[in-house]
Amino acid sequence: MKAIVIRTFGGPEGLAAVDLPVPAPAAGQVLIATEAVGVGGVDTVIRSGALAAYGFTEGFIPGSEVAGTVTAVGDGVGTSWVGRRVWAFTGTGGGYVEQAVAPVEQVLPLPDGLAATAAVTLGSAGTVAHFGLRHAHFAPGETVLVRGAAGSIGIMAVQLAARGGAAAVAVTTSSAERGERLRRLGATRVLDRSGDGGDEAPAAYDVIIDVVAGKDMPSFFDRLNPNGRMVAVGAVAGQPPADFGTKIMAAFQKSMSFAAFSAATVTQADLRAVRGEHFAAAGRGEIEAVVHELLPLDAAVLAHRKMDAGEVFGRIVLTP
Repeated sequence: MKAIVIRTFGGPEGLAAVDLPVPAPAAGQVLIATEAVGVGGVDTVIRSGALAAYGFTEGFIPGSEVAGTVTAVGDGVGTSWVGRRVWAFTGTGGGYVEQAVAPVEQVLPLPDGLAATAAVTLGSAGTVAHFGLRHAHFAPGETVLVRGAAGSIGIMAVQLAARGGAAAVAVTTSSAERGERLRRLGATRVLDRSGDGGDEAPAAYDVIIDVVAGKDMPSFFDRLNPNGRMVAVGAVAGQPPADFGTKIMAAFQKSMSFAAFSAATVTQADLRAVRGEHFAAAGRGEIEAVVHELLPLDAAVLAHRKMDAGEVFGRIVLTP
C-alpha cells in the first residue's frame, strides 16, 4: 500500500511516498480502507522535528484521523464492523496511508449521507472546540473571541459559540475575505491578528479560545473582562513566553484565568457522544464542514506547504 512518511525532519520536502505492506489489525483493532485523511496542524509540527524529544523519529507516518470502510478486524472485535463506513482516530500518527489501523474504541460509524471528507474535517476539531468552550465555562449571553479562527478548530469554535447563544463572537484572522467567510459561519466581529477591530469591536471578552499561542498570546489577557477566561486549545505559533503568567498577576484584581485544554483528558464515551452529535448536526445542515481543498495522498508535500504558508481556510483532506 502507499503511505507517506517523514523521511527527514524539517520542511515539507522531507515527506516521501513509500510502499509498505498492508498491516494486519491486532487484537482490538480494525483495518480501514481510507477514503479521506485529515491534515492537521499537529502533523506539520511533528514533521518539522519540533517534537522529536517526545519520541517522534524519522520514518514516522503522520496523520491522526481517517474515514473509510472497515475491511478486516482483529481478535476480540465483532465481524459486524466489516463493510461499515467509519471515522477513526489513529493516534498521534499512522493516518497518511491507503489502509489504516485504529483501536475499535476510537472508531465511530458514519451516518448515512455524511461524506468521509466532512467526517475528517469535523471529527477531532469539533470535539476540541466543544470541550474547549466547556473548559472555559462558556455560558449563553457571554462574549467570545476565537484567536486563529480560520483553521478547522477555530471554525468549529465560531459555529458552536454562535449556536450556544454567545452575545458576540469575534475572530482574529488575516484578511477581510476570510473575515466575511467567518461571518457567514456565525462571527459577529472581525479583528486583525493583533485583536484590533476598530471602535465597533468589543473592548474585552468573557471567553477567549486561543488556537495560536506563540509570543503574542500574553497581549490578549488585556482583552479579557473581569472574571474572563482564556483557554489555549492549540499552539500553531509555538509556545508562549515563559513569563506569560505575569500578565495575569499584574491584573490580579480582575480575577482572570488561563487554562490549557487537550482532548486527551476527556473520556472516550464523552468524545464519542459529542462527535456523534456533530456528525448528525452536519448531516442536517446545522454545522458546516469547511474543506479547503482535496488533494491526492501523494500530494502531502503540497498540503504541508500550504499549511506552513497559512493559506488554508478549514481543512485540507488527502484522498488515497
